[in-house]
Amino acid sequence: MKQVIIIGTGGHARVIVDIIEKSGDVVLGYLDCNRRPGEMVLGYPVLGSEFADVGQYTAQQTFFVIGVGDNSKRRVCAKRLPLPWYTAIHPSSQIGKAVEIGEGTVVMANAVVNPASMIGKHCIINSAASVDHDCTIGDYVHISPHAALAGKVQVGDETHIGIGSSVIEEVCICAGVKVGAGAAVVKDIVKKGLYVGVPAKLVKEIDDSEE
Repeated sequence: MKQVIIIGTGGHARVIVDIIEKSGDVVLGYLDCNRRPGEMVLGYPVLGSEFADVGQYTAQQTFFVIGVGDNSKRRVCAKRLPLPWYTAIHPSSQIGKAVEIGEGTVVMANAVVNPASMIGKHCIINSAASVDHDCTIGDYVHISPHAALAGKVQVGDETHIGIGSSVIEEVCICAGVKVGAGAAVVKDIVKKGLYVGVPAKLVKEIDDSEE
């Protein structure tokens, strides 16, 4: 049984509470600089700020998980706070043979990750998302609810695959891409930007200043 502190208190953090509880582990509370210490969220207390107060918990065999949906914010937090990270996998998810899942990643209810896929660090495989065989998912990626990746898809760091979207087999998507809701990716994406539609097309380029 592990003791876990969640960084953040928003919607994503609240879903993680459910995963930790259903996994038989213990939620100690939250760290969130935007909340008052002692404030209760889903029955657990805000313990303090993620940056000012985290040190007092690091020597207590406590694990941490980042409950923040924004990919770039998760990356900044993970790099600033070198902590023992908790990997949250909902008991109802289906994880195939020879799957590798990086530290700090969250796999939500009814998600499927099929054999020989590799999921990076601090990713979100959201509710009922499907990652088929031999996929490679980079770090800080978000695969949204009901998104479907066919076999041998590659997804670069910090990419967001929107809700209900689909990616055909063997497609490569570079880092920093945003795929809109319901889009269908049918060819490689090699430029950072927002892609929407069926088939998915670039509608807005994204530069580093927008991250």
